[in-house]
Amino acid sequence: MGDLGFWNVATAHPERVALVEPDHTEHTAGDLLASCNQVVHALRSFGLEKGDVVAILMPNCAAFLEVLLAVQQAGWYLVPVNYHLVGPEIAYIINDSQAKAFITHEVFAKEALRAADEVTLDPKYQFAIGELAGFRPYSELKEGQPTTLPEDRSAGALMNYTSGTTGKPKGVKRPLPPIDPDTMAEMGTFLHMLFGIENFDDNVHITVAPLYHTAVGQFTQNALHAGHKVVLMDKWTPEGTLERIERYRVTTSHLVPTMFHRMLQLPEQDRAKYDLSSLRRMIHSAAPCPVPTKHRMLEWWGPVIWEYYAATEGGGTVASPEDWLNKPGTVGNVWPGSEVVILDDDGNDLGVGKVGTVWMKMGDRTFEYHGDPEKTKKSWNDRGFFTVGDAGELDEDGFLFLRDRKVDMIIAGGVNIYPAETESVLLQHPKVGDCAVFGIPDDAMGEQIKATVQPADGVVAGPELEAELIAYCMDNLAKYKVPRSIDFLDDFPRDPNGKVYKRKLRDPYWAGRSSQLV
Repeated sequence: MGDLGFWNVATAHPERVALVEPDHTEHTAGDLLASCNQVVHALRSFGLEKGDVVAILMPNCAAFLEVLLAVQQAGWYLVPVNYHLVGPEIAYIINDSQAKAFITHEVFAKEALRAADEVTLDPKYQFAIGELAGFRPYSELKEGQPTTLPEDRSAGALMNYTSGTTGKPKGVKRPLPPIDPDTMAEMGTFLHMLFGIENFDDNVHITVAPLYHTAVGQFTQNALHAGHKVVLMDKWTPEGTLERIERYRVTTSHLVPTMFHRMLQLPEQDRAKYDLSSLRRMIHSAAPCPVPTKHRMLEWWGPVIWEYYAATEGGGTVASPEDWLNKPGTVGNVWPGSEVVILDDDGNDLGVGKVGTVWMKMGDRTFEYHGDPEKTKKSWNDRGFFTVGDAGELDEDGFLFLRDRKVDMIIAGGVNIYPAETESVLLQHPKVGDCAVFGIPDDAMGEQIKATVQPADGVVAGPELEAELIAYCMDNLAKYKVPRSIDFLDDFPRDPNGKVYKRKLRDPYWAGRSSQLV
């Protein structure tokens, strides 16, 4: 196949289909290579230099990857903006990152135009796919530019913005690696080695979530660098995923547990009609996966589901299917070059089986929160470890078990309660479509457990269902972990992966009060 790295692979095999868009349009490696080279030449002609920032607001499409691959060989930073944000939030990220160019898509016209009113960027450096007033056509950016590989190539990087639980989002910025992009691309396939992904010519990676997510973008670009075909989805659906797996003989993907839950809710006859025998490595992360859900997925898909723990800031641990079956609920053991410790609030190491804050170290790799030295300082300790505030414990063999986000922990009568455990039980009830558990004010106990539930399709919400679900929890949980009450909603505020925005549900209960959760 030739050397690793998209630019090498595409040069050696320009005729090979490298990318399939959500509408099933196919792009060869040669076409994608030509476009990403044109983007480099064009932006350099506008004065962009090494270390500068390019911001994009795009759906999953070929242009997203063209710009990503351009940045990665020009020594720039790419800031992918969450397309669920509104104009002022988008403008904040563009301004905060000091972007020198902004590229968007007409499907986000309303919020992109609102953002344009507030950004400090010169309008001549704003481009859009399709028609968007005040933005230059993206096609004009590439028009007339050479398709040849640019000179003076150097490795670029992603600067993803964390969603955070309080305050403004912050860009996670690492020093640009002092190496050429081809070497960087080859090093990036280290992720593949963690999960036993081999560089077979017939590997096909399906991207089921928005590319602006750190891990989603990382796994997608690594697939391209390894010469694998990439199949993009834009609007995720359970059956749409299964259909594409069969159609394109998909071998790898990156998912989140919410997707497992929603696929398992498909009728058995719908799940059974798709051929999933091509699957080799289906990787998940982002949130603790309920143990019964993972068991059902392994029974359905076979031993192809791998798990890991990491964050935008770094990682982490990895669990093979065999690891997980031996230790159900684990998110794995530390991967090569990293360390994981559990510390109390005073920074002391906790022993085996004790819950504390999870701290990680990735060799000598560092990061900073762009423009926020105080937040950066709080995220690191004097031993070179960082944390994102998760709570967990290590067992006697060094396997990590997450308990919850520390910020989501409920403290009722001085007892620590982890909502993920209660949610895991509720999600196994056939009448529950989705749920979120959190603490609300309680004058006597400090906090009490509240559950919000989206009933499964066709299920009627009301007092009878509330009593049934509470009784179910009483049968499967210690009493102190059982919700005191349940509210029902037709739908939940969700992120693009379908995960519930718990804070938006919780905040109204704490309005005007001092929350113990922040």
